Amino acid sequence: MSELNSLTPKQTVQKLDQYIIGQGDAKRSVAIALRNRWRRQQVLPPLREEITPK
Repeated sequence: MSELNSLTPKQTVQKLDQYIIGQGDAKRSVAIALRNRWRRQQVLPPLREEITPK
C-alpha cells in the first residue's frame, strides 16, 4: 500500500493500464481521486475538516 501512496496520477494510470484495457478517462479520474484522497489524509486534522469534499 505504501507504494500506491507515492505514485503520481500519471504513474497510477500506468499501473491501471496493466489491468484495464481502454477507459482512459475513467483511469485518469480514479488516479486523481486517489491522489487527492492521499493528500487530504496527510493534512493535520483541524485543517482536514476545511478541505474535505462534500
